[in-house]
Amino acid sequence: MTDTPKFTSMKVQDPRTKKRNAAEKRFRAYGIAAIAIGGLFLAALTFTILKSGLPAFTQYVMKLEVTLSQEQFDDAESQLLKTAVYRDIFIDNFSDQLEANGIDVNYDADALERLLGKVGGDIRAHYRENLSDIGQPTVFQLQLSSRVEGYFRGRVTRDTLVDSRFLEKTDLDIVDVLRDAGLMTGRFNWAFLTGTDSGVDNPGGAGIGASVIGSFFMMLVVLFLSLPIGVAASIYLEEFAPKNRFTDLVEVNISNLAAVPSIVFGILGLSVFIQFMHLPQSAPLVGGLVLTLMTLPTIIISTRASLKSVPPSIRDAALGIGASKMQSVFHHVLPLSMPGILTGTIIGLAQALGETAPLLLIGMVGFVAREYPDGVVSGFMDPNSAMPAQIYTWAARADVGFYEKAWGGIIVLLVFLLLMNAIAIFLRKKFERRW
Repeated sequence: MTDTPKFTSMKVQDPRTKKRNAAEKRFRAYGIAAIAIGGLFLAALTFTILKSGLPAFTQYVMKLEVTLSQEQFDDAESQLLKTAVYRDIFIDNFSDQLEANGIDVNYDADALERLLGKVGGDIRAHYRENLSDIGQPTVFQLQLSSRVEGYFRGRVTRDTLVDSRFLEKTDLDIVDVLRDAGLMTGRFNWAFLTGTDSGVDNPGGAGIGASVIGSFFMMLVVLFLSLPIGVAASIYLEEFAPKNRFTDLVEVNISNLAAVPSIVFGILGLSVFIQFMHLPQSAPLVGGLVLTLMTLPTIIISTRASLKSVPPSIRDAALGIGASKMQSVFHHVLPLSMPGILTGTIIGLAQALGETAPLLLIGMVGFVAREYPDGVVSGFMDPNSAMPAQIYTWAARADVGFYEKAWGGIIVLLVFLLLMNAIAIFLRKKFERRW
């Protein structure tokens, strides 16, 4: 005797449906939890970067008004130790300004040198470049030493400070008095964005400007080489190449090259472009060539995906009205796939902009960029650095001031990457066609 099937109302959930609905709710909860955890880590990372990097955009200086007569200038330039004469002139003006403000503090030339460094050279350089300021009251904003800046930022305290040739505890008494009088203040550090690397002894004067220029010239090389080569290779492989074992081998190798570690491309660039072709080491041209090799697989893969997204009916319609294969591709398929091509190219450029490992092999980390290039040719051919390489160099130095500069450089690099990704999103939204 067979059991008759048990029918239930559709308004009542059976056990199996309840189980499926519970599983769906758990999956949604897992997804929400994953997004929340990812957002939490992203917020923590952003907070850490901003907290550690924003001090690099602030600089502490001492304001001092100096009046240099023509007689003093001529006398200083006639002496053998010129910077020492300018230092004495600075001390005289400093004493006058303290007296005018009613400030009583004990100091000597050595203490001022520990607080401000070699001020005589800075003052001499200013008057040699600005002869019209001679005889006129001129306000100098002299940069404080890295350890004094550390005292302002809280890295250096009286309890942890050990007297040395760089800073003594008695120097902090001078700093406190001048800070309370408003002679030592903080300001936005434009020199960080426009300056160059200052070597291992002056973290306060270090800037990322020259490295930004080096990255700019490298990105020009990558753009003007990878975009036409990558698009041409993609069009041929997708639209014209016969489907055989050779093209299958090429496609597999392109996919494999996209997964090769970037340092391998650096070794290739070192052996081919520098050791074989004898191109200048640390030059943005070499860096651009290496990054072009690394970026090409990404651009080719994204371009082919964009070409595949164009419906076959577009090609068939063009061929049906008498267009050739090339006319069909270049007049119809390529314009419709251009948003995806540009998006993939910009993403590839953003990836290349943040690469450090290939630049290690061609010497960009070992070179200290202290000057801007003289022109376009020197911008490509003269040794320079790049933003990721400069950040790596600062992070490897012992002074904590360079550590702040490295975090500040990360903020600048992230701003460029965000801008490039925003451009990619804008292009896709503006030119995207839905089928």
